[in-house]
Amino acid sequence: MPGTNLTREEARTRAELLHVDAYDIELDLSSARDGGTFRSTTVVRFGASTPGASTFIDLVAPSVSEIVLNGESLPVGNFSDSRIALPALRAENELRVVADCAYTNTGEGLHRFVDPVDGETYLYTQFEVPDARRVFASFEQPDLKAAFRFTVTAPTGWVVVSNSPTPAPVGEGATQVWTFEPTGRISSYITALIAGPYVGVFDTYENGAQSVPLGVYCRPSLREFLDADAIFAVTRQGFDYFQEKFDYPYPFAKYDQLFVPEFNAGAMENAGAVTLRDQYVFRSKVTDAAYESRAATILHELAHMWFGDLVTMEWWNDLWLNESFATFAEAVCQAEAPGSKWPGSWTTFANQMKTWAYRQDQLPSTHPIMAEINDLEDVMVNFDGITYAKGASVLKQLVAYVGQDAFFKGVQAYFKRHAWGNTRLADLLGALEETSGRDLGAWSKAWLETAGINILRPELTVAADGTVTSLAVLQEAPALPAGAKGEAVLRPHRIAVGAYDLQDGRLVRTERIELDVQGARTEVPQFAGRKRPAVLLLNDDDLSYAKVRLDEASLAVVTEHLGAFTDSLPRALCWASAWDMTRDGELAARDYLTLALSGLPRESDIGVVQSVHRQVRAALDLYTDPVWRESGLGRWAAAAEEQLRAAEPGSDHQLAWARALASVARTDGQLALLAGLLDGSVELKGLAVDTELRWTLLGRLAATGRADDAAIDAELARDRTAAGEQHAATCRAARPTAAAKAGAWESVVESDKLTNYVQDAVIAGFVQSDQRELLAPYTAKYFAAVKDVWESRSHEIAQQIVVGLYPALQVEQATLDATDAWLASAEPTPALRRQVVEARDGVQRALRAQAADRAAGARAAGH
Repeated sequence: MPGTNLTREEARTRAELLHVDAYDIELDLSSARDGGTFRSTTVVRFGASTPGASTFIDLVAPSVSEIVLNGESLPVGNFSDSRIALPALRAENELRVVADCAYTNTGEGLHRFVDPVDGETYLYTQFEVPDARRVFASFEQPDLKAAFRFTVTAPTGWVVVSNSPTPAPVGEGATQVWTFEPTGRISSYITALIAGPYVGVFDTYENGAQSVPLGVYCRPSLREFLDADAIFAVTRQGFDYFQEKFDYPYPFAKYDQLFVPEFNAGAMENAGAVTLRDQYVFRSKVTDAAYESRAATILHELAHMWFGDLVTMEWWNDLWLNESFATFAEAVCQAEAPGSKWPGSWTTFANQMKTWAYRQDQLPSTHPIMAEINDLEDVMVNFDGITYAKGASVLKQLVAYVGQDAFFKGVQAYFKRHAWGNTRLADLLGALEETSGRDLGAWSKAWLETAGINILRPELTVAADGTVTSLAVLQEAPALPAGAKGEAVLRPHRIAVGAYDLQDGRLVRTERIELDVQGARTEVPQFAGRKRPAVLLLNDDDLSYAKVRLDEASLAVVTEHLGAFTDSLPRALCWASAWDMTRDGELAARDYLTLALSGLPRESDIGVVQSVHRQVRAALDLYTDPVWRESGLGRWAAAAEEQLRAAEPGSDHQLAWARALASVARTDGQLALLAGLLDGSVELKGLAVDTELRWTLLGRLAATGRADDAAIDAELARDRTAAGEQHAATCRAARPTAAAKAGAWESVVESDKLTNYVQDAVIAGFVQSDQRELLAPYTAKYFAAVKDVWESRSHEIAQQIVVGLYPALQVEQATLDATDAWLASAEPTPALRRQVVEARDGVQRALRAQAADRAAGARAAGH
C-alpha cells in the first residue's frame, strides 16, 4: 500500500500519461473557528495521451462524498490509501471531487491557529513537499503544472490572500466569498491560501512602467512590532537586483509577504504569497544578526519567484536547482546590491552556511548535491546542508570559474527558454556552457554528482632565518562515512592563499596568491624566499568548498590573536577551521575554549560572536572529557559574566553575552544575577530586560531548580501570548525533577495533542545538558517508541521527536550499542533510518572528540 508516499517511477509514469490544464478549487472555511473539517470541492481538467488508461489523483482527507469523472459518478470506494483511482480516461477529462478535509495543528496542509491574545482563528497553508493534497485533490508532483483558481468562503471581516490578487468579497451575511483569478501555470506545492483577521501594510514596487503591489501581513497582536518599512526596503533591493541580473521581470501579479504563526520552516516561496515564520516580527530587542538573517530569508524567497516558481525542477532530485540557487542569490544580493545594510554577507555565509554544509557532508547520510530521490520520503529529509549550503557554495565557486557575467547571462537564457516549465540539471548547465564557452561536464561530475568533502592543508618548510623555502597545498579526500554511497574523490579547486602579519597589534594581509589546486599536492612557488608570515591562510576569500587546516605556527598565532584580523572574512574562516578541527578531534575542546576566550572579546561581527557562543557550548557539552567538563563550563560562565559587565551598554554584544550567561550560569552568584535581572533588583546599564530576555533568564532558573511552577505561571500572566505559552512549556519541561521529565515525555510521545510549536518547546526544555542522569532512563524508552511515532504521526511532528529526543547527551558506547541494536531489528523506513543514523554519528563523533580532549589534558598535566 503506497499510503502518502509517491515514488519517482509512479510520478514519471503519470507525467508521461497526463497533461493538466486547470484546477477550480472551492473551499468552505466557515467552520474555521470551530475546527475539525472543511468542505473542499475540486474540479480539474486534464488530458491523457492514452485514452482508456487509468491513473490516480492524490488526496489526504477524512472522507470523500463525491467523485465524478467525465459526468459519471465513481464509487467513493475509489478513494483509498490517500489516492482516488481514475479508470478509463478519455483524451480530455474533467474530474470533480468533493471531500471533507481536515484543519491541522502540525504546520502541514491548512494549519489552524487560535491566538490567545484575541481569541481569533488564523489559517495558512504549507504545501511543500506533498501537502496540497491535504486541502484539495491534486496530481501532487512538480512537473504536472496547471492554472489554479481558488474560490473561498470565509467569515465576514476576514482577510483572504492567495497567489492571485485578492478580489473584493461578495456577501452580506456571516460569511463572504472571495473568487480569485486563475494563476499562471505553476506547481501545486507553491499554491497558497492565508485567511483570518490578519492586518496588512501596503506599498508598491515601481520600476519604469512596472508596478507591483506589495503587502506585508501579520496578526493584530503583533502589529505594533511589524517594521514594514524595513521589510519593504529589503524587498525593493531584491527586486532591483534580481530583475537586473536575471533580465526577466518579476513574473507574478503582486508580491505579498505574510508572517504566520507556528510555521515549521523559515519561509515558503508560494508564488506571489510568501509565508514566513512570525518570529521574524521581533517582539523584543534582537541583535543585528537577526535582522541580517531575516533579510537573507526575504531575499531567498524572492529569488525563488524565478528559480523554483517560474522555472521548477522536474523531480525532487533537482531540488538543489531551487534551494542552492536561492541560497547563493540571497548572499550575493546582500553583498552587491546598492545600499545593502549587510555587504559582509559572505562572512555570514562562511561562518554559518558553510559550517552547516561541512557538518552535513561528513554524516553517513551525505549525498551528492544532485541527490538520488526515489520517493517523497527521501525528499522530505533532504532539505539539508547539502541541498542548501553546499550547493550554494559550489555555485559561488562556479561563478568564479565561468565569470559572473557569463553565469548570469546563462541564467537569463535559462529563464527565457524554460519560463513556466520544468527543468533538469542538464538544462541549466547547457545554458551556462553556451554563455561561458566552457565544458561543464567534468565540473558537474566532480562537484554535483559526488559526495564528500576535501581537506586542504599547508605543507610549509622554513629556513633557520625564518624565510620560506617551500610551500605546497596538500589535498585529502577522506573516505566517506560508513553507509554513505560512492567514493571519495579529489576535486579541482580555485583558491587564494593569504599571508597575514602582525602590524601594530593587527593581523593585516600582506600577500595574496590565487591558484588552481589539482590532485593530492600543488606547489605554491610564489612564497619561496619570503619571510614566513604570522598566519598562512588557505582558501582566503572563501573561494572554494573545502575544509581548511592551519599549520601549527599559524594556529598558535590565531589562538592568541584571532580577533586581530582587520577583516571579518578571514576571522570567520579561522573560526570555522578551528571549530571543524574540534569536531574532528584535531583540536582539543579545551583548546578551542582557550581560542574562543582569546578571540571573542575582539570579535566585532555579532553574527560570528553568536555562532561561536553556540559552538563553545556544544564543545563543552559534548566534546570535553567529562571529568573536565564542569571546569570548562565554569570558565565559560565566568567569561560570559565578565564580558556582559564589560560590554558597551545597549550594544548587541551586551545582549549576546547576557544570553550566553543565561544559558550556562551555574554558581550561586551567577544565578542570583539572573534572578536579580528578572525581578528588577539588579540593573545593568543599557540592558533591556524585555519579554524574550525575561523568558531566557527564567528558563535557566527553572532548569537549575531556582524557579517553580508559580514563577512560571506568573511570567506567563505577564506574556499571555502564543510565544509566552511556548516559553512556559519549555520552562516546565526544563525543571530538574523526575516528575517534570515524565510529564514532558508523556505529552510528546504518548499523546498527540500538542501543536507543532508547543511540542518543539517541550522537547527543548526536556533536553538539558546538566540533567544527564535524569534523562538516562529515556534512552530505552526512545527506542521502544520511535518507530511507532514515525508511523503514526505526520512527518513534521515525527521528525521533531525522532531528532529532538534521541539520547545525544548520553555520550557513551552503550548509546551506540542501543542504536545499533534498534537499527538491526526495527526495520525502519529509509527516511527514519537516515535520521537515527545521523544522530548516532553525533554520539560517535563526540566520543572521539572526548578522547582527544582527555589526551590533551593528560599532556598538559605532564602525564
